[in-house]
Amino acid sequence: MQISSRFTLAVHIFACIDTFKDSYKVTSDFLAGSTNVNPVIIRKILGQLKAAGLVTVARGSGGATIAKPLQEITFLDIYHAVECVGNGELFHFHENPNSACPVGRNIHVILDDKLLRVQQAMEKELASITLEDVMHDTKKYIKGD
Repeated sequence: MQISSRFTLAVHIFACIDTFKDSYKVTSDFLAGSTNVNPVIIRKILGQLKAAGLVTVARGSGGATIAKPLQEITFLDIYHAVECVGNGELFHFHENPNSACPVGRNIHVILDDKLLRVQQAMEKELASITLEDVMHDTKKYIKGD
């Protein structure tokens, strides 16, 4: 299992917006230069973050800004905004296990609770990390350059 790069791109976008907010107009082209990702993909992620109420984006080349204080935005908020998790479930179960097979007939009962516990643990950890934590480290490492 691997979470898509949309999550790390979104965190990168937030770090750029906060770092450069006073020096540059942070547009999708500007962000594409930092991430080395096509501006169309950046615009799609910005749209998802905007829909979640995490950023504001001015039309045209107005740039993006962070919509909430950094300590109020968690990795879980970002994850929910950009990852396509169907029905809120991290694990996608194969659709039609063979009901004639004793394993296939019982696989949901065997795994559902365990997979839910794994998802809850991951979400708890994601909820404990904020953008304020990221920016603290960002500033520390940029000063070291």
